[in-house]
Parts: sequence; C-alpha cells; structure tokens
Amino acid sequence: MAHKPQPTEAQQYIARRRVARRLAMIGTYQWLITKNEFKDIYLDFQQDKALSADFRKCDAAFFHQLLHSIITNPAPIEEQLTPHLDRKLTQVDPIESAALRVATAELLNNPETPYKVVVNEAVNLTKKFGGDQAHKYINGVLDKVATATRQLEMSAENMKKQS
Repeated sequence: MAHKPQPTEAQQYIARRRVARRLAMIGTYQWLITKNEFKDIYLDFQQDKALSADFRKCDAAFFHQLLHSIITNPAPIEEQLTPHLDRKLTQVDPIESAALRVATAELLNNPETPYKVVVNEAVNLTKKFGGDQAHKYINGVLDKVATATRQLEMSAENMKKQS
C-alpha cells in the first residue's frame, strides 16, 4: 500500500485559505439573500453540520476578516466594483456578486496575497458555483479591480517581464 506524503505547511495554509474563501462566499451569498447581520450568519455556520465541519478546516481569522469587512463595511468594496461592472451591482447574480465581493475584499485588505491568486480563486469558485460562463465575467471584472487596487504589484510584475 502506497504511503501518501503529508502536505507541507505551505500546502496546508493554502488549503485553509481556499476553504475560508469558499465559506466567505457562502456567507456573503447568505447575507445578500437574507440581509442578516454578521453575527447571525456566523452563528449559522457554527450550527450547520456541514458548514461547521468545513469551518474547522479553514483559516478562521481570514474567513472572519473577509466576511466581516463585506457585511459591516460594504461601501469600499462596492466603490471598487461599480466602475467595472456592465450593470448595477444589485443586478449581478448573487453568486457572482458574492464571488466579486470576496475577491475585492481580499484585494483591498490582504496585500500579502498576490492578485493573480485572488482572481484565480474567485474564478474557480465561480466555475464551481456560478453559471456556465460566469467565470469569464468574474475574471474580466476582477482584472480591472486588481489594476485599480494593486498598481504597485502590477507595475513590479510588468517591469520583471520587460527585463
């Protein structure tokens, strides 16, 4: 019987962050639909058997930071998204809106995460939960948001490409 190698610490970190993003998207979707407060949604996660099992596998502090910023202070996120949308944010599908909000919150608040990772994670979540072509829309919008919010990072990357 083959022995499966243990994931490295870095792989575990990435996996916990990935689960946190997915849960933050679910929480954001729930907020968009119910308009419940952060604490109520957080409690739902603790009481739901499947969500609480996933919660134990996530980076809880990262999840908390993302979802809390989305629900309690949506204006900065919405201000970053709105200029790059082809319709009002309220008209964007709730799953797509949730993915856009989570990624934009991370772009704004977590400069340690490369923008390409943020965009890729949102695209993958949308492929899993969104409509057939939704990931293309998410990718296009988030590329523009990343350009607006991560100029220094993008400039450094462009300079690397040119040298």
